[in-house]
Amino acid sequence: MTARRSDLSVEAYVAGVRAGDRAVLSRAITLVESRRAEHRQQAAALLQALLPATGAARRIGITGSPGVGKSTFIEALGLRLTAAGHRVAVLAVDPSSSRSGGSILGDKTRMTRLAADPAAYIRPSPTGGALGGIARATREAMLLCEAAGFDIVLVETVGVGQSETLVADMVDIFVALMLPGAGDELQGIKKGLVELADIILVNKADGDGRLRADQAVAHYRAALSIIEPKSPYWRPEVLPISALSGEGLDAFWATVQRHAAAMAATGAGSELRHQQEVRWFWSMLEDRLVEWLRRHQEIARLLPTLERQVREGRLSPPLAVERALATISAS
Repeated sequence: MTARRSDLSVEAYVAGVRAGDRAVLSRAITLVESRRAEHRQQAAALLQALLPATGAARRIGITGSPGVGKSTFIEALGLRLTAAGHRVAVLAVDPSSSRSGGSILGDKTRMTRLAADPAAYIRPSPTGGALGGIARATREAMLLCEAAGFDIVLVETVGVGQSETLVADMVDIFVALMLPGAGDELQGIKKGLVELADIILVNKADGDGRLRADQAVAHYRAALSIIEPKSPYWRPEVLPISALSGEGLDAFWATVQRHAAAMAATGAGSELRHQQEVRWFWSMLEDRLVEWLRRHQEIARLLPTLERQVREGRLSPPLAVERALATISAS
């Protein structure tokens, strides 16, 4: 009989994850996603024990608007990488309903061939409507996958809003998929996304779409030429690809390798990870402090009153914050 999650000790989790046991890995990720106090303590101990076995994987963030072909691209890339001897983990953040909390969690059904590959592991995770919270769990899941022996971790974003920034801040290289649309697409692109991306891929560069894809590549390259790159050691590149046919995937992976070599040679890659770890620390601390405030007895009684007064325009948000902090100081 399989033990329940709560029946597994930290030592059993460590042994199972290090052995590459997928069932234990999945349960370990569920554990780090939990917000229950007892699970958090166990998750913290687990991650600390596994820390020496993490950090060696290539971490790649992938974003793109719905319909751009992210799942097709990830599956094609993943199959190419596993065929080359890599072990690939895919952490796909699925949007959750803000009303019901439900999530589609359809990545395994969209990437059936990769899901069946013994050298690949796909883990869809619901956002739960809280991007900051799932970003924390996604970072931890990434470490667990690394400890389980996966040397490439692909993190797929929802493709909208703040999730792009959060994922870009936990990976070594950030990739944005675009559709061919030349001028029209360029007008709609967010400057912030261009500034985040290390590589821009124009997908569906095949058949009748090849000419439009080449035009879009030229437009994106022109746009990038007037934007200051986020690293002095790497200027973002734009490439045409076809996730459907596989054309351009080898050129993309060669570019990923060149980016890794450039960052390693200058020490920028290590420095980036150190900075990300510190920001992760502060993000988690802020998250836990907010939770602590909501559980604080006097603050919990005061918050509804402050919220109502702010909503009714009788109290400014800065003064409401000062009153909440004064209550904490006096307690």
